[in-house]
Amino acid sequence: MTPDNYPDRVIQVARWSERAGCTGILVYTDNSLVDPWLVSHLIIQNTSALCPLVAVQPVYMHPYSAAKMVASLGFLHGRRVYLNMVAGGFKNDLIALNDTTPHDSRYQRLVEYTLIIRRLLEGRSPVTFEGQFYRVSGATVQPRLAPELLPGILVSGSSEAGMVAAREMGAVAVKYPEPTDQCRDHSADGPCGVRIGIVAREQEDAAWKVAFERFPEDRKGQITRQLATKVSDSTWHKRLSEVSKGSNGNRTPYWLHPFENYQTMCPYLVGSYETVAVELARYITAGYQTYILDIPAAEEEFEHIGIVFRLAAQRANS
Repeated sequence: MTPDNYPDRVIQVARWSERAGCTGILVYTDNSLVDPWLVSHLIIQNTSALCPLVAVQPVYMHPYSAAKMVASLGFLHGRRVYLNMVAGGFKNDLIALNDTTPHDSRYQRLVEYTLIIRRLLEGRSPVTFEGQFYRVSGATVQPRLAPELLPGILVSGSSEAGMVAAREMGAVAVKYPEPTDQCRDHSADGPCGVRIGIVAREQEDAAWKVAFERFPEDRKGQITRQLATKVSDSTWHKRLSEVSKGSNGNRTPYWLHPFENYQTMCPYLVGSYETVAVELARYITAGYQTYILDIPAAEEEFEHIGIVFRLAAQRANS
């Protein structure tokens, strides 16, 4: 991807997502990526209603600045955004910015961070807050954000610290799901979601052919994944690596091959419409209500994914 075609690709995928009926689109943040707020502005300018789900890492931006960005986008475009609150990252990236905060403490910091953003955007009165990580005194944000544009909040819920933070923030806890036979009932945990990819076709073999063409074996990627696992303290990253070791490369609907080859960061569901719908229905009945899809390779993938979700909803509601 180059500066010449990157904006066009972002706009293309955003328009696919909107036409497919998606509520929002995840915009990543990382030391190696384009600023997510600038990408979100590009998405808003080139869609009608799609909501950017902006990944927000406290190390990169003070909560006042994040609130100001949300308020500014709402004022300029009358559009709502969602915030994907990010506690961690790769250790080397955090160390480069002198962030040595322990894993669980990062979630405590995230709770304070999100609380300040919410209070600033609600705008009922000047915000004064004194916590372990942040202090503000009599702060206000202008322009004021319309109440209907207050951001939805999501956060990783793969660790116990993440789940506690999600409950404190009133956020949707997003998980990288385990296979459905290891998936417990999450309906009592509050709002939950999952991050997955889907490759489905009418026939099983056709789906697997597409999946392997898109995600071929990559030895270099496998080595990179092993190194990434060593420098990450992410609970979900380590858990998926453990599940991957136990899969022995078997061809099952729950597929970690793209994750193993460092081609994507989430599990995939692969198979016929009916096969994938059965797995997806199990996640639905387990209490997962929000689904963040991996970026499809082409717009037609949304048609196949739509068929699977309709079948899964029917199964879950029957």
